[in-house]
Amino acid sequence: MKNEEMALLFSEATPYIQKYHGKTVVVKYGGNAMVNQTLKQAVMNDLVTLTLLGVRVVLVHGGGPAIDEMLQKLGQPSRFVGGLRYTDDNTMAVVQQVLAGQVNKDLVALLKGRGVGLCGMDGHTLLCTRKAAPDGADLGYVGEVKTVNTTLLTHLLADGFIPVVATVGMDADGTAYNVNADTAAAAIAVALGAQKLISMTDIAGLLRDKNDESTLIHEVELAEIEPLKAQGIIAGGMIPKLEGLARVIRAGVKEAVIIDGRVPHALLLELFSDRGSGTLLYQKDGKEG
Repeated sequence: MKNEEMALLFSEATPYIQKYHGKTVVVKYGGNAMVNQTLKQAVMNDLVTLTLLGVRVVLVHGGGPAIDEMLQKLGQPSRFVGGLRYTDDNTMAVVQQVLAGQVNKDLVALLKGRGVGLCGMDGHTLLCTRKAAPDGADLGYVGEVKTVNTTLLTHLLADGFIPVVATVGMDADGTAYNVNADTAAAAIAVALGAQKLISMTDIAGLLRDKNDESTLIHEVELAEIEPLKAQGIIAGGMIPKLEGLARVIRAGVKEAVIIDGRVPHALLLELFSDRGSGTLLYQKDGKEG
């Protein structure tokens, strides 16, 4: 990169560095960026960079592929109800072991001393009740977040650490629950009054033509969601994704964005460049600079 190009890059990034300095950003981490080792290392390096630039980062992760792999080794079937993993006693034990243990600590190890691994049971961070499927079906030990205790997260952020949160919660009696990572990240972002919630996925974002990534819609204002649904542009699995982000915006988070975790350094592109990355959801009166 030539000196002039580097100067332009930093010039473009400067107002965004100022915007996010001292602010909290919650990153929901999943998809290909979590299983591809090169992408995983790039994401962890980006998170360290954000912290060094004064951004307060919380990383929230699931770990479906690792859970599936362990269940397969143990000869236990994976079963899903309405898109959520049916979690019986044996499956819950595996979820807790894999998410709060192996997956969590592997991520912490890549954060160069900046990461602190915990799960929703630590400090009563995620207090849950048992969740039922929309049709009333039993999901087992799947939790619905009722309360987020931010005490532990706030202390870690104030000391310059990156909390790495495995999505295992608990109820008032200490029973462990498996919590959907998107749901947990949203609840944490709202509780912390985050500036931004970033959801890493394996898609480019919202497309006008689902078969053409060049038709990426870079920004969607809340009032545009229903018209886009009526046009069939927001359809299928994108409906719950955007509706979930909309709830976060209405609850006070300034911005929420779906980014493509398959793109190296998508986090930095989203936060520190004019074009961003993926599809940003915002509320007109609340959007900043």
